[in-house]
Amino acid sequence: MRTGYTRRMSLANTLIRRRRQLAFGALTVLLHLLVFDWFSGQLGRRRQDAAPAPRAPMLAQVIQPEPVPPPAAVPAPQPSFAPPPLPQVPPEPVEPADAGPQPAPAPVPDTVPDAGPGAVAGAAPGAADPASSQGAAAATQVPGGQERAAGATAAVQSQQSPASAGAAAQQAAAPAPAPQPLPEQRRYKVELPPPADITLDVARTDANGTRWSGEALLTWSRTGSAYRVGVEAGIRVVFTRVNLLTLTSEGTVGDEGFVPILMTEKRRGRAMTATHFNRKDGTLTFSASQARYALAPGTQDKASLPLQLAAIGRGDPKQLSGSIDILVGEDRDAAVFSFTVAGQEQIDTRLGKVATWHLVRPPKPGSYHSRLEVWLAPAYGWLPVQIRNVEANGAVTTQTASNIVMKEAGSP
Repeated sequence: MRTGYTRRMSLANTLIRRRRQLAFGALTVLLHLLVFDWFSGQLGRRRQDAAPAPRAPMLAQVIQPEPVPPPAAVPAPQPSFAPPPLPQVPPEPVEPADAGPQPAPAPVPDTVPDAGPGAVAGAAPGAADPASSQGAAAATQVPGGQERAAGATAAVQSQQSPASAGAAAQQAAAPAPAPQPLPEQRRYKVELPPPADITLDVARTDANGTRWSGEALLTWSRTGSAYRVGVEAGIRVVFTRVNLLTLTSEGTVGDEGFVPILMTEKRRGRAMTATHFNRKDGTLTFSASQARYALAPGTQDKASLPLQLAAIGRGDPKQLSGSIDILVGEDRDAAVFSFTVAGQEQIDTRLGKVATWHLVRPPKPGSYHSRLEVWLAPAYGWLPVQIRNVEANGAVTTQTASNIVMKEAGSP
């Protein structure tokens, strides 16, 4: 019985295998037929039929429009009456004058605080400068200083903008204004202070109460009859020092003390300006303005002014009485500075207590609005040991000597 069951199962398995083989063979034949049919279609197709034919290009033609004649001009209506002619005013005669340095356009104010010895001349912060010097560096040459004066003037000219150059060319064609006369000034007996390097501590309080601190250096040297004064001032910001002002004054020395020929001024963020003391034609001119003044004996600039006051005190202290009047040329204008003696005082410095003569220049309506004070120390050759400038807005800048190094005449 068991043998019969085994045979039946074997027969069933054989039938299943044969059915699978028949189905697999039929599927294989069907696939071959499909492949042959596809290849027969591709073999009968031409190569050029595989890619579509390119489209024919589109042609366009531009048709020029016919010109349209412009409308006829309509004549403007004529007034029924003619205006009366304006009266002709003859121009005022201008006195001929030698062409001096011509100015650049009006300066652009700056926001850098005046924390250095620019206060020596009572300049408020914001007196500015883009500058172009149109004349020679100096009419009278200084031994050893001719090249420096020409170089300073060239530096001013190199910073001139194209717009200011055009304006300066137009001004050069016009005759220079006549120099403004100034009142007669006193003559002083002078004795030059010793050449020295003066280091000063700078303390400034702005009108809004902001405080600044810094350092300034006032140096002057003499070689024969030529002198040079330099002023540098800056403020301390964290661990660095920012230079704000550089002044230079060059000229000669004589019976009237310091005789400037050229002063240059450079403030941070502004162009250099030059002030010319034209000794040959007796005029004082500026690269930053059209102002023109007649030179007076004893005329100074901002850098040489404190040293000239020292020379007057050394010449004879009795001269420090009444009003001490000195014409001072600044960066774009000039004015007579009138000093009076406020008294003799002892001031505290890093050099110790120093006996001084206290000179004051109060504000002068129409000329300058700041108060300038200078303390001269007879024990130090009458050199300035403290300078203070009180501006009209309340800002105060004080410079106090912290070190003085005397130099021999002829040393740099």
